[in-house]
Amino acid sequence: MNDVDAAEEWLDSWVSQVDTRARQAVELSRRVAALTGSADGRDGAIRVRVGSAGQVETLELDDRVHELSGPELAREILAVIRGAQSVLSAEVADQVQATVGADSEAGRAVIDSFETRFPAPDAR
Repeated sequence: MNDVDAAEEWLDSWVSQVDTRARQAVELSRRVAALTGSADGRDGAIRVRVGSAGQVETLELDDRVHELSGPELAREILAVIRGAQSVLSAEVADQVQATVGADSEAGRAVIDSFETRFPAPDAR
């Protein structure tokens, strides 16, 4: 095998790897866009679902929240939102592992982004 053949084989292999990574990244993006995170608090009196960017999509309050003062209710709602965002972050990490791999550069970047924006409630 001459140098030109070896270079062509290397280039073909490199292009194949790039194509594979691109397909994996597109699949990860598709999966993450479909994710939500949910959490509840006060024995189900407060329920929250967040979308793939961590935004609140639904907030459900039942009549038991009337037992709380305004400031207590606000703290509880924020805690449940953070919990739902933390669940979302964990779901994203699972999808990263299933597509690009958590040890890849892209995987680490995505996981770090979500963990930075939405840390586990006990890590705050």
